[in-house]
Amino acid sequence: MPISYSKLLKIFEEKGITSYTVTKKEKIIGQATWKKIHEGGHIDTRTIEALCKYLNCQPGDIIEYVEQENTE
Repeated sequence: MPISYSKLLKIFEEKGITSYTVTKKEKIIGQATWKKIHEGGHIDTRTIEALCKYLNCQPGDIIEYVEQENTE
């Protein structure tokens, strides 16, 4: 997956942000999106916007493009 959420996951860990915090308590993202982030799935720009607003950061602070090696 060329988009990495490792920065976001590190922020979640450092701030003690759990699934309950962002999906139920604060209602920032849905449970399915939480799962996608942890599994490296695709999330949309509205989700990135909501997370940036919640965390007071820029998109580059939570995601990054990682070049994949060509396996051919």
